Amino acid sequence: MAATRNNVMEIRTQNITIGELSFTIDIAGPSSGPPVLLLHGFPQTRQMWKHQLHALATAGFRAIAPDQRGYSAGARPLGVESYTSDVLVADALALMDNCRAPRFHLVGHDWGGQIAWLLAAANSDRVATLTIISRPHPAAFARAMTEDPEQASRSQHHRAFRQPESVDRLRQNNFDVLRFALEREGVTRENIDAYFQTLGEPGALEAAISWYRASNIASMQIPPISVATLYIWGTADPTVGRRAAELTAQFVKGPYRFVEIEGGGHFIVDQFPQRVADLLLENMANSKT
Repeated sequence: MAATRNNVMEIRTQNITIGELSFTIDIAGPSSGPPVLLLHGFPQTRQMWKHQLHALATAGFRAIAPDQRGYSAGARPLGVESYTSDVLVADALALMDNCRAPRFHLVGHDWGGQIAWLLAAANSDRVATLTIISRPHPAAFARAMTEDPEQASRSQHHRAFRQPESVDRLRQNNFDVLRFALEREGVTRENIDAYFQTLGEPGALEAAISWYRASNIASMQIPPISVATLYIWGTADPTVGRRAAELTAQFVKGPYRFVEIEGGGHFIVDQFPQRVADLLLENMANSKT
């Protein structure tokens, strides 16, 4: 029995086919456990959730972390139009349909947080709880762009990535600019190497940058969130200022908790893996599906 339990707790990697695309996912925990979908951002991959997968599985949840569209080797269609937000949200829902999870806990960081906000806004019946890390509500972001003189500067990489030469610049010297950004915030060498092994595959970086070119991070058109929401923000995040973070409360009409992690940067999941895991479990504790 102990061996069986240990096998359930281990992270298992598998592929899920959706239409013509194949997504690589990591999954841990009992098949009967409440499902949790964890969505990564840029330039990270499913590897960022390794610690949280173990913690969630140990607590009895079924944790599912995919390499999203563009990051999975079998899911890199050509064309910027293949990476619009509505397509990315549809991917997440289809993944959970495939996992037979009509209702699930949802966690997102960075771009994964953006997709999580949009999914929860339009599909509240499917989301048991929402946890967002390092990404304000899109309408809060839009407000901050006009109310906080520094936010536009903090978000300038979004504009830069839309430029034709951005892919070549990011790829220079083995992704040295991106590697430095991650190293500066304490991301482990193991994770950094894993992230850029994926982005170094044919077409991967082009696809990842297409997320920026196809969608807008700031929009007043996104309705308020009705599900129980936890928003985690690091006080030293160089890309998201306090104004955007604090404005998010105005766009959640369900139960809401805002947690600041002192000294946390943008890659806060890598910096404080156990703290983030504890917060995830707290948010889900009273809402198991």
